[in-house]
Amino acid sequence: MTDAELKSLVMDTILEIAPEADFETLDPDDGLREQLDLDSMDFLNVVIGLHEALGIDIPETDYPKLFTLNDAVAYLREKQPQ
Repeated sequence: MTDAELKSLVMDTILEIAPEADFETLDPDDGLREQLDLDSMDFLNVVIGLHEALGIDIPETDYPKLFTLNDAVAYLREKQPQ
């Protein structure tokens, strides 16, 4: 997947969990949870959704690597099967 496709997938996954999320004002370099008011359970559901969509295991120790939208895209790009 391209970075644009990964970004769209992350945003779509978040919208499934938090349909009120506003991506118009989202800074892709600032924390997703704070900007979109995602609690820990919401974030866990986003991680599960990404795992299900991509088949990529995301261990809890890697959760900080999904801090921003850009971080999440970079992490998922690196974890994609070649």
